[in-house]
This record gives sequence, C-alpha cells and structure tokens, in this order.
Amino acid sequence: MTPFPVQAARRVKILVAGDVMLDRYWFGEVERISPEAPVPVVRVARREDRLGGAANVARNIVALGAQATLLGLVGNDEAGEKVQALVHDAGIRPCLVVDPQAPTTLKMRVLGRQQQLLRVDFEDSPGIQGVADFDARARELIGQHDILVLSDYAKGALSQVGSLIHMAREADIPVLVDPKGHLYQRYSGATMITPNRAEMQEAVGRWHSEQELEDRAQKLRAELNLEALLVTRSEQGMTLFTDRGRQHTDAYAHEVFDVSGAGDTVLATLAVTRATGLPWFDAVLWANRAGGVVVGKLGTSTVTPEELA
Repeated sequence: MTPFPVQAARRVKILVAGDVMLDRYWFGEVERISPEAPVPVVRVARREDRLGGAANVARNIVALGAQATLLGLVGNDEAGEKVQALVHDAGIRPCLVVDPQAPTTLKMRVLGRQQQLLRVDFEDSPGIQGVADFDARARELIGQHDILVLSDYAKGALSQVGSLIHMAREADIPVLVDPKGHLYQRYSGATMITPNRAEMQEAVGRWHSEQELEDRAQKLRAELNLEALLVTRSEQGMTLFTDRGRQHTDAYAHEVFDVSGAGDTVLATLAVTRATGLPWFDAVLWANRAGGVVVGKLGTSTVTPEELA
C-alpha cells in the first residue's frame, strides 16, 4: 500500500459543506431503577461536547494533517455557540452561517457505564434565507479549495446540492459526497459517492450476489456520471466501483466499540488522500484502515497519521 502522504497532506485545502451538528454526551453511573418507571437512573458525573456531522468530517481532516474549511448552518443558540468554539479549538477555518429560524442540530446521548441508554435529538428544517446564504458562501469558497466534500445528513443544508456540485465541476474541483436517502439523482455529476450498505440497498434494491451488486453499482455510476462509487459494508469491508471494475478490501477493524461517526472518518480520509494524488483504491485502503481504528473508540472521534501507521 502506498505510504500515507503526511507531507503532501499539509498543503491540501478541503472545503467541507453540509449538515453541522453538536454531539453532546452525558456520562454517569447507574445504581438503581427509577421508582417512577422501569428505567435506569443515571447520576451524571461528566459532560462532553463534540463536533458532529459535517463538522466531524472537517475535524478528521485536520487531525490527518490537512487544512479544512467548514461551511454549515447553526442556530442562534447555546449549541451554535458551542459549535463555533469547538470549530475554532480544532483548527478548522469556520464559515458557519447563523440561521435564526432554526436551532442548531443537537444529538444528546446519555451513557451509563460507557453504554448508551438514551439519545435525544433537537432539530428543525433551516429557513429559506439560511439556505440561500449557505449557497452564496459556497459560491465564494469552492474555487479556493482543492476538493469539495458534501456531508449530507438530510437536515436541510444541502437542499440545493445539485447546484453546489455544478459550481464545483465548473471550477474543475472534485466532489466527494456522503449521500442520504435513496434519491441519488440529486448527486448527479459528483466525482464519488460513498453510500453504506443499507443506503445502497435503499437506492438499488437488495442484491443476492457480488455480480448482481457490481451490475447495479456500475449502472448507478453510469446514470449519475460518477468517476467512482464506494460502498462501505461494515464487517464486509469496502467495495470500490470505477472504470477499472470492482475492487474490494476486507474490513480492518479488530474490535468494534462504537460506529458513531465512522462514515465521517472514512470520508475525510478519502478526501485527504485523493487531494494529495493517491489513486482511488489506495485512498480506499487508507479510508478502510481509518474507519477500522475509529470504531474502536467511544463516540464521534478522529484518527491521526500516527495511529494509521
């Protein structure tokens, strides 16, 4: 495998645009069951906030040694202020648009003895003006970067994703997309999309053999005019489809502790390695290794070049 491009990564500038969120963790101990209902009582001992969604992709890019600019929507609220502070602390260049009509997307997790007991989500669709301001900022930023990464969590920031892809392709900037849902025509013209196994099944139907998967993947790739399509398949590894055909790598993970944010790490690693000039499959091999490392950690986390080595 080609060595990880540590020196070249420092010169890379990547624009990450998409759904920004805050991952909030409350850690505690469980010693009894509530007398009010058959649920555990968690005595919270520690609280921690982490960047999630597109912000976690940018955080991973910086951890790998590259430069990241983050374009996203946040609300005029405490969670939005926390995202701004965490982005600054992570060394990410912030381009966060404040949308007064919608709250910052917040995922709050309650854990007892390192086991997740509950998740509470706070979210709403962004306002029309917020999306318009987001797209205007994208138009200013795309040409200043080596690659565009679109992190779609279906929260609304990428409601005009087709125009963003068109802007990037006009500027001859590659576009990597982590898709959501099954209506993949909206990603037409991107350079690569990276659906997971469930998302791919939703888009093309269930397959019963590797040949059937290849036929459907290559058909989808042609329909969307993609250079590459990567299906991340959890314990089955990753399968890349390009003009060269099918290339597969088995899963790297030795121990799976938490899959939260693993797709963000994979996307970030693909972006960094491709922007430095690595061939598609070499980039996939490094992304597979990075994903295997991060699922051994709790919550949304990052991977460094030292860990990959």
